[in-house]
Order: sequence, then structure tokens, then C-alpha cells
Amino acid sequence: MTQQSQSESVRGVGAGTARGVTERPRILEVDALRGFALAGILVVNVLTTAGPPGVRGGLTHVHAADGAVEWLVVLLAQSKFYLLFSFLFGYSFTLQMDSAARAGARFVPRMSRRLAGLSVLGLAHAVLLYTGDILMMYALCGLVLLAARNAGPAKAWRAALWVYGVAGGFLLLVGLGAALFDPGDLSESAAVKAELTAAYRGGFTEVVGANIRALPDIVAALPLMGGYVVAAFLVGFVAGRRQWLGAAALADRTRLRRIFLTGLAIGVPGAVFSAAGMAGPLPARWELFGLAVGLAAAPALSAAYATGLLLWFATPSGAATARVFAPAGRMALTNYLTQSLVMALVFSGYGLGLYGRTGAAAVGGALVLYACQLALSGWLMRRHRLGPVEWLLRVVTLWARPGKATARKVS
Repeated sequence: MTQQSQSESVRGVGAGTARGVTERPRILEVDALRGFALAGILVVNVLTTAGPPGVRGGLTHVHAADGAVEWLVVLLAQSKFYLLFSFLFGYSFTLQMDSAARAGARFVPRMSRRLAGLSVLGLAHAVLLYTGDILMMYALCGLVLLAARNAGPAKAWRAALWVYGVAGGFLLLVGLGAALFDPGDLSESAAVKAELTAAYRGGFTEVVGANIRALPDIVAALPLMGGYVVAAFLVGFVAGRRQWLGAAALADRTRLRRIFLTGLAIGVPGAVFSAAGMAGPLPARWELFGLAVGLAAAPALSAAYATGLLLWFATPSGAATARVFAPAGRMALTNYLTQSLVMALVFSGYGLGLYGRTGAAAVGGALVLYACQLALSGWLMRRHRLGPVEWLLRVVTLWARPGKATARKVS
């Protein structure tokens, strides 16, 4: 990494606070990773939001190319980017700890309020906009981080491996059993699809009613996905404590290349098998096992994405791209919720009512939306320290209106 790129990567957002405490600077590359992950989250979510579920539990095919697009989304994005977000959440948790320590504030009340705020946002998000909300799961799994805040990095790392192993092993066994003993068609029935289509093409009341009826699915997903989220949280916690994303670690290109190549070697075969099981050509009975394999291999491919981008960000063209991604990452929560709002206005009956009518063409629209978010985020972050939802969450976290000095702290 050049001296210039290193100075850019640790460019600070403030030299001090009202208490005269030196702040920990933002890391441009971390914000850029978060901004990049927004694109993967969006293309996965848009296929679900565009609905209704198809024969394999995926998107109903409207156009000839829909199957190929869906296959590529499962291959490249399904399960990978929410884990990258989860890792960065755990990393940011350590920044929150350091921020509270510098301010002489009690960390547990701060983080408890933050998690409570996330849960309220998540519930509103799930009821009003998108049933695939992840914020409530983050709030619940964040309690594990809060309980483990005093654990050493080695202990947290071992706990992450155990949680990942138990969660992954359980799901692999269930998926393998389904593949070998063929429980029959696990996809939604035609009647259920028709009911969903009618609801999501209906008015606001019908859409919200359908979202409320789907809330038990979010609860059911907690044991399925929660283990992977907790494991990623803990790995991010270790990364923060061991400064894996500090300037010295980012300069170790040999280590980054090793992680990148190892991640590809493990992650790509798993992703290919997952796509074959979830989107074909394997028989439908392999769908659950394909999902399980994809989840088990996703951390490797997520690590490959992250380290590959970090290597690229150290180049002149990559550094320029990182500066484009970073503002979107600084206001990732605002962008995430905005994505759901736009998708709801496009696909639901209280908007354009295109639910079940676009097929995978929705992915193209999602990429246009993402490009607009990059431009708008850059404009906003040149004028403000925080995005609007980030500002609101900061108020809840600090239980005070952020002043000029407070708003400049790293989130």
C-alpha cells in the first residue's frame, strides 16, 4: 500500500471531542466495504420483493433469462453479503466500546439503547416495507456480543468457530436428510402464491397484513440464520480487537492474497453447488441441502470478496472506487431502509403494483437504484457527518441530541 493510500485509509473525521479526547479515525476501506455490500444485499432482496416465490422457492420466471439471472444471484450474492455486513457490525461494536471509553461513558447502557433502537427500526421495516428484515436479528444477536464484550480475542475466536460449526453442521444434516429421503415439494403451494400475489398487489392495509402474517417466518429464521450471524459478529469483534483492518494489516498484501485465494478455493465450489441445488439443474429435493452448503461456504467467499476489494483499494483505480463506495457505507442503514422503501413503492399495491410481473429484470432496476444511492450518498456525506437514520440511532444511543463534537465520533 502506498503512503498516500495509507493516509487516505486512516483519514479522520475529527481531531477531538468536547472532552478533549483524541478520536479514532474512520478507515476509508471499511466504509467502502460496507458500501459495496449494499449492492449485494439489494440484488438478493429485490428478487424476494419482486415475487412471488417460484417452483424452487425462488423467483417466478417471467422472462427467458430469469433462470440464468437467478442462478447468478444465488452463486455470487446469496448469503455472502449479509455475512460481510455482520462481520462489519462486530467490528463496529469494538469501535463503539472504544468511543464510550474515550468519552468516559458507560458502554452497556449505550449499546443496549442502540440495540433497542435497531429492534424498533427492524420491526417497523418488517411490517411496513420488507419481511426479510435483518435488523431485528442483529438486535437480538447483538446481545451475545454485549455479553461477550470482555472476552479476549482468542476466546471469542474459538466461540465463533464453535457456533459456526454447530449451526452449519445442523443445517447440513437436515438438508442432506431432505435430499436423501425426498420430503416432497417444499415450495409454496399455488394457493399460497395466489394469496401472496393478491395481498401484495392490494392496498396498504393488505400489504401490511401480509407482512404481519409473515413475522413468524422471521422468528423461525433465527435458529437457522442466527448462528451464522453470531459467528460473523464474533469474528468482527476479534478483527476489531486485533486491528485486522488497521493500516498495518491492510499493508500486509501477502496475507490478504492468501486469504483471498483460500476463500475462493473453498467458497466457489460451495457456491456453485448451492446455485445448482437452489436454482437448478439438481432436482428440487436438493434445494435445502444446496442452501445449507451455500451458507457453510459463504464465509469463505465473503472473506475473498473483502480481501480482494482491500487489495484493489490499494491501487490507484481501486482507491478512486473506494472513495465512491465509502459515503454509501457511512450511511448504510439509511440506504438499506431506502432500498426497501423504493422496492415497496415499485412492487406493492400501494405503489406501482408490479409484484410478480417483472421477473429478474428487477435486478437491472436495483442496480440503477444503487448507482443513484452512491451519487446521493456522496453528496450528503460531503455536507453532513451522519445519514438521517444514523443520526436518529445516534440520538437513541447517546440519549441526547448529538452536538457538534458528539456527531463527529466514529460509529
